This record gives sequence, structure tokens and C-alpha cells, in this order.
Amino acid sequence: MTRYTIEKIRSIYDLPITTLIYRAQEAHHRHQDPSGVQSCALKSIKTGACPEDCKYCPQSAHYNTFVESETLLDTASILSDARAAHEAGATRFCMGAAWRKVPDGPQYESVLQTVTAVRDMGMEVCCTLGMMEEEQAVRLKEAGCSVYNHNLDTSREFYQEIITTRSYDDRLETLANVRKAGMEVCCGGILGMGESKEDRLGLLAELANLDPQPESVPINSLVAVEGTPMGDQEQVDGIAFVRMIATARILMPRAMVRLSAGRTEMSEELQTLSFLAGANSIFLGDKLLTTPNPGQDEDSLLLEKLGLRNIHPDEARAAQGREATTPVILAG
Repeated sequence: MTRYTIEKIRSIYDLPITTLIYRAQEAHHRHQDPSGVQSCALKSIKTGACPEDCKYCPQSAHYNTFVESETLLDTASILSDARAAHEAGATRFCMGAAWRKVPDGPQYESVLQTVTAVRDMGMEVCCTLGMMEEEQAVRLKEAGCSVYNHNLDTSREFYQEIITTRSYDDRLETLANVRKAGMEVCCGGILGMGESKEDRLGLLAELANLDPQPESVPINSLVAVEGTPMGDQEQVDGIAFVRMIATARILMPRAMVRLSAGRTEMSEELQTLSFLAGANSIFLGDKLLTTPNPGQDEDSLLLEKLGLRNIHPDEARAAQGREATTPVILAG
């Protein structure tokens, strides 16, 4: 496996934007269906009162935000949302719980039952529940969860500036447990938290050097929430965001690069440029956990305008598994 240095990643990230997007397009067309976008839905199944102190998160118990704490939802309530998401075109249903780590006992048993029920509906299941032991990961996989999300957020060097209640290595340990259990890894980061360009390159290095690389790489633009320490942060520069998408696509050509949080602040043109740079997944629904997201109608109209289509995870994997003999690049 190729090991990527910061210097190598910088040489890609700093390419003229026309060359950078061309190279990202080449990687995208070679390893993916260039017309396909996977639509996912994300549901908060246990909201607020999280003991972690992530400075960007409105669900942290350390900050006074608009989020009101809720107990774990029952299976029937979650299934109702899963059915609605499925009808809206989502092929992956992601469930997030504001826990520091997965709790053993009745709550986890309930989550496992819900995972099985959603899988039996024909949807791919993803969970993001915090830190997880290997035995817990095995049980989650056996229940029907295909993918586990656990973001690194930023570089190792900047990490302590945004989170002090868990370490970078804690996160990597959970990713290792997920892999041992046989689940796919969904792992990415957040831009716009005050990090430097070097921190962004460092995050990409951490992700690209995971062995194997993540199957899913969500790139989030910070949604600044009043009451959090990052409530006054400005929106990340759009061109810097696109450079991050394109570099991720080149470094991790077989991954689904997910255009995630912050889309409500992005113009159609910026989202389009992100698709050109290699993004090929979005989240449907008017909310991502607790923060705003474009409505289904807006997304449908944009994808139709761009001539892009919704693809099932199995179809995406089939495209990832092949490498075209000749890159499907439009001739000049």
C-alpha cells in the first residue's frame, strides 16, 4: 500500500484548480460510476447530554445550545423514519446516538434489534454510536450493520484544540475494532473549525494511510451553532473545500466521498463543483442529527438538473470493484 507523506499530499492539493479537478475526475471515472450519487439518511436516535466536549457540537452537555436532551428512541419510531427515508430514495440509513461510548445493557440491545429491523427493510445500515469495543462491534455486525462512522475530525496536531475528553488514538482504536468485526469504515472530518491548511493535509494523510482505506469519507463544512465555542466561526472558503474533496478523491479513489454537513450554506454552483471534484454521496432530509440540511425537493431538483442519478450501495461497490481500461474522460 502506498504511504502518503504530507509533502506528496500538498503537491496534489496545491495543483492549479483546473489540473486538480481534471485529476480528480480521472480517478472518479476510473474507479466509480461518474453519474451515480448515493443518497443516505441520518437519524439521531439518542440526542443531547453527551459527556464529550467537542467544541463544534450542539449535543455536548458542556454547552448551552438549542438542543434538548432526548432518551433513546424505540424501534417503532426509528423504523417509521427509516421507511420514510427509503420512500424518499435513501439507500443507506444511518443512526447516530450521542454517547461517549457504546453502553452495554438494555439500550444497546434495543439498538441491535433496530439495526436488524432496518436491514430487513432492504436498506444498508450505518451506525455512529461513539467509541466501541471489539466484542460490541462484532455484535453490531451480526445484527446487520454494514458500516460504522467514526470521524477523526481533523489532524492529530489540532485535535486537542477541539476535543479533550477523548484522544486521537481512542478514535483509531475504535476504527480498528470496526475493521476486526468485518464492517466497513466511514471516516472523515470537518472543515472550518479554525484549523490550518497543514491540519487539513494532516487529516487527509491520516485517512489515506489507513490500511485498508475507509470505504466512505464524509467531508463536512462546520455548521456554527450558537452556544458552542465555535458558534462564531465563519463558513469555510468554498475553493478550499473543493480542493479538499478533489484531493480526497485522488488519494482514495475507491471511496465514497460524502458531501455532508453544511450544504445549506452552499450554493448550487459550489455543490456542483464538489461533484465535479469527486463527491458522490449526499444526505437526504431537512436535518443532519440536529443541524439543517437541504430538503428532499431541493436535492432532487439539483441532481436532475445535473443529470446525476441515485445509486444503490451494491451498484456503487460494483463500480468501485472495476477499473476501466481507459479512463472515461471527455476528449478535448
